Amino acid sequence: MALTVRKLAPNIGAEICDIDLQQDHDAEVIAEINRIWLDSVILLFRGQELTPERQVEVTGWFGEVGNLARPKKYRTSGHNDLPPGMMLISNVRENGKPIGNLPDGEMMFHHDMIHAREPHKATLLYAVEIPSYGGNTLFANGYTAYETLPDEIREPLEGRLAFHHYNYGTLRKGDNEGTPAFSEAEHPVFRTHDDTGRKAVYVNRLMTEGVVGMDQEEASPLLAALFDHAERSEFVYEHEWAVGDLLLWDNRCSMHARRDFPGTERRLMRRTTVIGNGPPA
Repeated sequence: MALTVRKLAPNIGAEICDIDLQQDHDAEVIAEINRIWLDSVILLFRGQELTPERQVEVTGWFGEVGNLARPKKYRTSGHNDLPPGMMLISNVRENGKPIGNLPDGEMMFHHDMIHAREPHKATLLYAVEIPSYGGNTLFANGYTAYETLPDEIREPLEGRLAFHHYNYGTLRKGDNEGTPAFSEAEHPVFRTHDDTGRKAVYVNRLMTEGVVGMDQEEASPLLAALFDHAERSEFVYEHEWAVGDLLLWDNRCSMHARRDFPGTERRLMRRTTVIGNGPPA
């Protein structure tokens, strides 16, 4: 089966056109999809009709399906009927309470699971219901950010570790909207990708707290400059969702953010992840 591929933006992203993910595909096609993903950082599949179970099966094309990190005590009611490892992201409410996680509003740039000792390498997000406008997801290419980084920012941070902390549910640093449950970890400021061998910026505005072994007075302006550089518009693809869209992205070399959307309109997405190969090298 020949795959038709369309670029999404100059520096990041591709759409694989005319493929039905409900159908089984042979190992050669799956290997080609993986190759295109590694080259493109994010992949879009439009017009899919995926059950939760089929989404999990497709997730398995890219590795072992990840588990939910958030403790059961802090999971919402919508997770009760989902396959293991699937997260519901939704502002839909029952009895006044959201049935999904991260229900409302804008979310800062972040890498999924960077706060874990062994971060998940990939995320797949599937659109079930979307509002009439807003809720777009922005993806920034960490490779391009690193390769264009000025020496005065790169050199003091090269070879260092950053410290990451996240209270589950936090959308903006300091918003006090997260749960008491949290996760934290240390990883390289610039991560070498397990599969491609390329370096990428691996810190973000939402979850990165500081640089290990560096005074905060020195680290804070360096990190702020790094965040500003990594979020530059020329490194970013902004996705406007349609029902049936499935997006796959590489958490090792990209970060993402969410635009605000009308809180009075329904938004419902299903998220799965792929376990990484271990702590970043």
